[in-house]
Amino acid sequence: MALGTAVIIGAGSGLSASLARKLAARGHALVLGARNISKLDDLVAETGARAVALDGSDPAEMEALFADITGRIDVAIYNPSARSRGPVATLDPEEVRRAMEITAFGAFLLGRAAAGRMLEQDPANGARGTILFTGASAGVKGFPQSASFAMGKFAQRGLAESMARELHPQGVHVAWVNIDGGISNTARAERTDDGSDKMLDPDAIADAYLGLMDQHRSTWSNEIALRPWVERF
Repeated sequence: MALGTAVIIGAGSGLSASLARKLAARGHALVLGARNISKLDDLVAETGARAVALDGSDPAEMEALFADITGRIDVAIYNPSARSRGPVATLDPEEVRRAMEITAFGAFLLGRAAAGRMLEQDPANGARGTILFTGASAGVKGFPQSASFAMGKFAQRGLAESMARELHPQGVHVAWVNIDGGISNTARAERTDDGSDKMLDPDAIADAYLGLMDQHRSTWSNEIALRPWVERF
């Protein structure tokens, strides 16, 4: 069976670009969603992807993106997140609301749209499709002055677990990936790894995502944690 489409929401440099390249190399057609698609020109040219401008927290825009995809959808990945930093007593409620809309509500919208399509698909290699959410350690433990990020990631993690319990028996694989550390990104000076492996390699993270897609359904993971080997627990 020919490979289907891979959808990445929140596409940009770093992890999203690594995922796009590896999925394209496997033979998937790519749909990349982002607020600003002009930044994706080089990646689109390299991978043959179709870029779609959208606000991932907008129900109509998310629904339209999935409705416009023909054929099989093999994987849908949600990367966006947002936060409002500062003491909880001084946080701007509207900024927190917006952070929650991007991190948690947008994840729900992708999950809803992807599940709706995948449940209609015939199984291939034991699965109807895979839905992956890019999480963070903030979804496991809350940090000081990071309440909005913890709220969003805890909600996202709960969404993924609930979806996994509902959808795994129906052939749709759902997993939440705890990215426990900073991701190296050569496009950002502050994210350039110095060779010490203190930051996660985006290509290595992408390999882990592909590994989740390839898992046999008798051993589906619904949550994994990825962290640098030099980090102390």
